[in-house]
Amino acid sequence: MTVYLHEEDLPAGLLIDGAIAVDTETMGLVTPRDRLCLVQLSDGRGEEHLVRFAPGSLYDAPNLKALLADPNREKLFHFARFDIAAIQHYLGVLATPVYCTKTASRLVRTYTDRHGLKELVRELLGVEISKQQQSSDWGGPVLSDAQRDYAASDVRYLHQLRAELDRRLEREGRKDLAQACFDFLPHRALLDLAGWPEVDIFAHV
Repeated sequence: MTVYLHEEDLPAGLLIDGAIAVDTETMGLVTPRDRLCLVQLSDGRGEEHLVRFAPGSLYDAPNLKALLADPNREKLFHFARFDIAAIQHYLGVLATPVYCTKTASRLVRTYTDRHGLKELVRELLGVEISKQQQSSDWGGPVLSDAQRDYAASDVRYLHQLRAELDRRLEREGRKDLAQACFDFLPHRALLDLAGWPEVDIFAHV
């Protein structure tokens, strides 16, 4: 595995075809307040690319934006709702079409309430990943080796997870339901940004 760090944009000519795994690191969980610091990407072929944004960035990243907005490239996320909102708010593009491994896990792993990436990678792929850097300072001037590896690991396994989760969705007859959920996720992210983050607008009360 090779991890590449880029500043402010993805170089042209990288990740030219196929589904792309995507993740983000921010300064916190409140999207309008906590700036986007890092976007991680992988095409599943053994390389991960990290795009870092400095404080005060204009987020003028034409190559990255074109990739994320490409309607012919599926974007694989784990908890897509958050990442789609961050990308929309800071980069101004809606990252679609979408596949969310957490959503898929909730639809087929109904025997557990543990749907975090660490648990999913351990059970489905037999790999242990560390989450120690999850709450670290992503806005600092230097990313440590541990931070880089953590960030890369968030996209490293998503292609493999999708393949296994698709098999289980097919087995349980829930693939169409999963696709409907994936199609709705960008709208759920837009509802979050518009002021309905904790409200189920479909609820009776």
